[in-house]
Amino acid sequence: MSTLVTSSMSENKKRSFAKALVTELRSGEKHQTSTGSMQRAISLESLPPEVYDISKFPEQQTISEMGTYFEKHNLINNYFCCHTDVSRDTVTVEGRVYINFSGYNYLGIGGDVRVADAVKAAIDKYGTSASASRIAAGNIDMHEILERELAEFVGAQACVVSVGGYQTNVSTIAHLCGRNDLILHDELVHNSIIAGCVLSGARRIPFPHNDYTALETLLKENRLSYRRVLIVTEGVYSMDGDIPDIARVIRLKKAYKALLMVDEAHSLGVIGATGAGVTEYCQIAPGSIDILMGTLSKTFSSCGGFIAGRKELIDVLKYQAPGLVLYSAGLSPPNTAAALAALRILRQEPQRVEKLRDNGRFFLNAARQAGLDTGMSHDSAVVPVILRDSDLALQLVHHLMSEDGICVHAMLYPSVPRDMVRLRFFLSSTHTKEQLAYTVERVAVHLRKGVQKRCA
Repeated sequence: MSTLVTSSMSENKKRSFAKALVTELRSGEKHQTSTGSMQRAISLESLPPEVYDISKFPEQQTISEMGTYFEKHNLINNYFCCHTDVSRDTVTVEGRVYINFSGYNYLGIGGDVRVADAVKAAIDKYGTSASASRIAAGNIDMHEILERELAEFVGAQACVVSVGGYQTNVSTIAHLCGRNDLILHDELVHNSIIAGCVLSGARRIPFPHNDYTALETLLKENRLSYRRVLIVTEGVYSMDGDIPDIARVIRLKKAYKALLMVDEAHSLGVIGATGAGVTEYCQIAPGSIDILMGTLSKTFSSCGGFIAGRKELIDVLKYQAPGLVLYSAGLSPPNTAAALAALRILRQEPQRVEKLRDNGRFFLNAARQAGLDTGMSHDSAVVPVILRDSDLALQLVHHLMSEDGICVHAMLYPSVPRDMVRLRFFLSSTHTKEQLAYTVERVAVHLRKGVQKRCA
């Protein structure tokens, strides 16, 4: 590229040249323009503002358009709504109390006075921050106690906790897999898993949701071409509320000498007789899963994540995984104390799990009897109501909040496919049957009326 772009070029031409410049800078190769073989350069003055002015970023424009949409149609925007009390079966937003289906306080332990007292005691003893990475000077005895008790709970040899659930998936996958490896994951896994796959540089192939015949075909075709093969699935799928056949996946991973990682963010404390997750629910031996991921922000009423598995795996992650422990501050003492107290309450009071399971069955059966499309949900605390229409979903959210005092969120593209837009209901052991029945009835009434489609 040797000649300057002239001011007579159209904006579209300038943008195409800007993209070409970025390509050239990244690849070190010269770009041939569509006007012939003449090599052209682009001036700084001709770069379009959307490449350097944040207010002109396409991403920002999308946010602005969303705000305009809510205002134009006089709809409540309940994204980032600010609540002023504990999120359990109810939540207070702008002074109004709503029946709450937008929180992860599955067992109602968040807000328990015993958790609060444990947090206060931890602050008095350790302060509010670990103040360093764990490998340096940020390790406290409570970290190790929590890790031992989590490992015991899920039936693993060892465990390591981290400051974020999303970060736990990203860092673990990115560290354990590389360019010579293959990752086979269910097409509906969480975004944090996809991000970890991309960062790892490994080849990534999604398989159709819970299609184990397709998974075995991929293993047959590809296993011998890669060093490590990692299979990734979830314990309970956070958008659909269904549960995989983990026993069958374990048989496949053993047959093809692969590794298995299961994200139990929405299954620990929720499924299994005592809430111990997929191994208990599917009645398989603890330790059958190579890499078990859990979060501390849901059942365990805190914030952070953890990996459980063989001691050798945990040692590798503790000493080598950059974003998990090595270059990250240790989990704060208040969060550590909250998670430990919540875990102990869960183990002492398994009736909370039974109450949640009962609520899940009741809500799901009532929704189906009312003719609502609940998709694949079963035996979990996540129940979608699938609407397949974004305008309808947003209007339904508006009417439920403004008229009925029900707080639930719409899941739109790209969180779900465009034709699978839904309202997602998170259930808690603290919900009453009256709250659940009322909610199903109001959703059904609005849908029978065909919620006014004002959003042309």
